Amino acid sequence: MSRPLAILLLLICTSLWGFAFVVQKSAMETMGPLTFMGVRYLLGGIVILPVALAMARRAPQRLTRRQWWFVGGMSLALMLGSWLQQVGLITTTVTNGGFLTSLYVLFVPLIGLVAFRAWPHPIVWLGVPLALVGIYYLNGGGLDRLNSGDALVVGGAVFWAIQVIMLGFIARTTGQPILVSCVSFLLAGGAALILALLWEAPTITGIMGGWEEIAYAGIFSTAIAFTLQAVGQQHVPSANAAIILSSESLFAAIGGAIFMGDRLPAVGYAGATLLFAAIVMVEALPPMLARRGNRLSERGPVTETPG
Repeated sequence: MSRPLAILLLLICTSLWGFAFVVQKSAMETMGPLTFMGVRYLLGGIVILPVALAMARRAPQRLTRRQWWFVGGMSLALMLGSWLQQVGLITTTVTNGGFLTSLYVLFVPLIGLVAFRAWPHPIVWLGVPLALVGIYYLNGGGLDRLNSGDALVVGGAVFWAIQVIMLGFIARTTGQPILVSCVSFLLAGGAALILALLWEAPTITGIMGGWEEIAYAGIFSTAIAFTLQAVGQQHVPSANAAIILSSESLFAAIGGAIFMGDRLPAVGYAGATLLFAAIVMVEALPPMLARRGNRLSERGPVTETPG
């Protein structure tokens, strides 16, 4: 596959994720968040199951018991991240939800430091406060405009970061990212639906009232988007892919403006720019600086010749 085609697949993936914020918010008019999550992920898992099984049959080895337990933990992080995001979207805007979810890009190195003692690149310590300033201005330049929905979405971003770390590890060790993703969809969807039966009393009428939202989120945002991500990232360096995928927040803002009538205050555009700049800086500058250092080391010390 050519590099331009792989980049195109990643752009399609991130646009599907970004526009999904619109359907996630509108789905809450007919069903609870757990109900929507359960049906969405079960549908996505079922759609991608044939591809996952076909690739698993060609895999050189099966997953070990320890790896299956790891997949279970990743599925729990996926469910908690989705649940907090979905509940948060009830009271926050699609635009804010998209940008705040993108904070997982900043949380990944911080969680790695705490959990694995892996020190992040020094540029992270510049990106985090820049992102916090962006959040401040994104909400109109006043903390009084932050609501509980924003806080829940940020909390969800923490679990998204955990899911990204765990998925990266299990995908590398098993070589079966699509199978692992499919199983996590089915586990997270099943758990969410069980909780929905206990807490939300879902009805067929309510689910069918949001069937369009479920179809988009389950088929396009879950099954297709994650498959495109898995295929595209095989041909694009991870740093470049992360920059492309972080544009999810921009597509969320576009979708919110077109379909939901969301409008940022004037200072909000500055906040959105700062937040996106922090994400790009954390992902792009470390590999750029590393490549520059490698080029300088290859040249060797510069010596002056007498004139």
